[in-house]
Amino acid sequence: MDSPDVLAWRDGHIEALDQTVLPHQVRTLRIGTVDELVRAITSLAIRGAPVLGAAGALGVALAVGQGSREGWDESRLATEIGRVAAARPTAVNLGREVAAVAARIGEGPARVQAVAVTVLKRTAATSYQISARGAAYLRGVCGAGQLRVHTHCNTGTLACLGWGTALGVIRALHEAGALRHVIVDETRPLLQGARLTCWELDQLGIEHQLACDGAAPFLISQGRADAVVVGADRIAANGDVANKIGTYSLALAAREAGIPFVVVAPESTIDPATPSGAAIPIEQRADEEVTVPAAPAGTRAVNLAFDITPAELVTAVVTEERLVLRGQPVIRPQAGVRR
Repeated sequence: MDSPDVLAWRDGHIEALDQTVLPHQVRTLRIGTVDELVRAITSLAIRGAPVLGAAGALGVALAVGQGSREGWDESRLATEIGRVAAARPTAVNLGREVAAVAARIGEGPARVQAVAVTVLKRTAATSYQISARGAAYLRGVCGAGQLRVHTHCNTGTLACLGWGTALGVIRALHEAGALRHVIVDETRPLLQGARLTCWELDQLGIEHQLACDGAAPFLISQGRADAVVVGADRIAANGDVANKIGTYSLALAAREAGIPFVVVAPESTIDPATPSGAAIPIEQRADEEVTVPAAPAGTRAVNLAFDITPAELVTAVVTEERLVLRGQPVIRPQAGVRR
């Protein structure tokens, strides 16, 4: 899969692969308004922290163009850009990239577009660096031989462009002949592991098995994985990790089993402004994603999209620039997002 097929900027529009209909249908959305973009993000047609960041950057360019056509004043433009930034609150990449590109609006529409497209290209390039570093670390810590890796949600091209984060590491292991197989959790909401990760692994020819989320900790306890590798939507300043619901139980199981629990994410996912996991907003999604079709009418759900894994359960955080081991600070002196 080529990254422009997942997300692209063409003729003043955003084109995005609709991830709600995969793997049974491959459909591209052509998005020309802020309303359409916000709807695509909230419905998870566009998803994955790095892709959300790139989509947010392109969303600023989209808003500038729409505002010019429709005669928006500065206040209206700021409001519409704010809607894009707030469309999903847990993933820090979305709001961060929106803010960075919005700061360039005074330089004119052409410059805004250029900066947004640069974010898109950088997102893909970053994933290759992450993939190589993570694979090298796992081969070193797990020893020689082909590895059995347990993963959660979807962290490949669809979520990150390029090769991905956690799934990029898996792909790099496969390319090096160091991967035996992958266990994929089905992953709520919308079964993104079952639908998207299995689809990507099938396209790559990587052996994999699908597991129910509730079975995952027991499978780890039975010695069926050499490592757990996941992505992240936000990493707090103290190293706590927000990721798709179900990640916390994997971390607990990995600790009990004595295997590495590795978080793979770009530097842009580390948020110095969030002191700990307690300060990360957790998205609550619609009851119907859980209750339909099985539950009786009127059943209410606790449908959290993310959970928080404490830093002490994380063996290592892998980024495009560095490896952060347990007990080491994730925030470097004068940390910031480079442009």
